[in-house]
Amino acid sequence: MKNILVLFTLLLTACSSTGVIPMDDGIYMVAKRSAQIGFGPPDGAKADVYAEANQFCNKANQKVKTVKLDMTDSGLAKPGNVSLEFKCE
Repeated sequence: MKNILVLFTLLLTACSSTGVIPMDDGIYMVAKRSAQIGFGPPDGAKADVYAEANQFCNKANQKVKTVKLDMTDSGLAKPGNVSLEFKCE
């Protein structure tokens, strides 16, 4: 029973992020899958990708400028996803 609880906890907290990926013309992308259970927007994953983008841009004393934000809500047996394309300015 204890093993099942540990596995369930890991599944709830597991999120995968791509990290910051350079694209072209000074545009970068970061995406993250939400571990959210149930229906709704992946707001936590959205906050995480913006935090990662801000941390990346802050290294060059710049700020994030959103180029494109795509969000897919979670659903029945389907995790939510967030993809952020950004520039540092």
